[in-house]
Amino acid sequence: MKNICVIGTGYVGLVTGVCFADLGNRVVCVDIDPNKLELLRSGKSPIYEPGLEELMERSQRAGRLIFTDSYAQGLDNADFVFITVGTPMDDDGSANLDAVKAAAQSIGASLTGPVIIIDKSTVPVGTGDVVSKIVASQAGPGALFSVVSNPEFLREGSAMTDFFNPDRIVLGSTDREAAHRVAELHAPLHAPVIITDLRTAEMIKYASNAFLATRISFINEIAQICEKLGADVKEVARGMGADKRIGPHFLDAGIGYGGSCFPKDVMALYHMAATAGCHPQLLQAVMDINIDARRRFVEKVHTVLGTLDGKQVGILGLSFKPNTDDIREAPAIDIIQALQSAGAHVKAYDPAAMERAADILPTVTFCATAYDAAKDADVLLLITEWNEFKQLDWAKIQQFMRQPIVLDGRNLYPPEEMQSRGFIYWGVGRGVAPLLTEQHRLPIDLTPQMTTH
Repeated sequence: MKNICVIGTGYVGLVTGVCFADLGNRVVCVDIDPNKLELLRSGKSPIYEPGLEELMERSQRAGRLIFTDSYAQGLDNADFVFITVGTPMDDDGSANLDAVKAAAQSIGASLTGPVIIIDKSTVPVGTGDVVSKIVASQAGPGALFSVVSNPEFLREGSAMTDFFNPDRIVLGSTDREAAHRVAELHAPLHAPVIITDLRTAEMIKYASNAFLATRISFINEIAQICEKLGADVKEVARGMGADKRIGPHFLDAGIGYGGSCFPKDVMALYHMAATAGCHPQLLQAVMDINIDARRRFVEKVHTVLGTLDGKQVGILGLSFKPNTDDIREAPAIDIIQALQSAGAHVKAYDPAAMERAADILPTVTFCATAYDAAKDADVLLLITEWNEFKQLDWAKIQQFMRQPIVLDGRNLYPPEEMQSRGFIYWGVGRGVAPLLTEQHRLPIDLTPQMTTH
């Protein structure tokens, strides 16, 4: 058993702390938000993640998992300290390191014995050196600590599986012994370990996320071409993915990526490259295509309706992906705001994200079921591919709607089946627009912060 301190109980921190506690370690999670601490101490998770709350309650009952606002308590006898605080996007696109620096200062001021400090937050290249300097300045001469970069690769909605079954563990440090000790901490996971220097480990995280975002933007550009030429992008992706050099993952055309990682990390890497005098034109294109995917989807709504003014639009799904309540940079937010700006009335349903969305979308009518969202709708938009949307009663939905029009932003439904049920159906990159002869175009403005690079 090791003594572990986790600084920050956001998505990464809470999952990390709970999972290490489940492995039999003693974990103290430190957070400065009193409301969140009260919730956590009561055994409730502030985030929606399948399986997380059950593991959290089990470790709390066993006395292996403690939540506190005290750095002194967290660092008392700690072998490892994980920094898992947020690094949100600044106005210029760079990663904001205020929380990381504050955590480093508090760690240094509370340091009482030798410890390994692990950067798990997604941080710009060179941050490990910054953390080391801050901790040293606060702890004073003779302080014994090492800094290791250990970027996380958790997918929201499947974070528990990802933690316990990682593809690889990436560790970077100038202290090889410290890196090996962190590798031993992860030994129960039986995963390949890559040990490198600090800056390379930090870059691996950004390069990985940027590459996955690039695949998504690439298939969305192919989808646009397929739609103009009458090809089916799902079959194109299937044919591409069968090539072992390419593989099938992240080739699902749709309305673009969102969430807390891809938008922020691609922009941060772009900013790092530009600041270093590079010309990151591919990253620029990836971001542009992602925004265009949302814009084109709104234009499709205008195309099928002729006008958006006064129209009733039903929305299925608000979170940026299924099995999470996270709406950060979610395509649904930009799409709904654009629809409302053009005069549409919007009703929406999501299994988990409506409470979070209500603060951002105060004029949206939130519904108890998918069927309520379809009532009196002129068009129904599938935004997030939750499992419960896969087998809806379409005969019931057709009776509820003013017009049987479905726009599928995730290609969840077979076009032929939907059309045989009497719907005007339009997916993404699945041939020309069905049953439409006139194209109505409307200039669409998406959220300003999403279009500034």
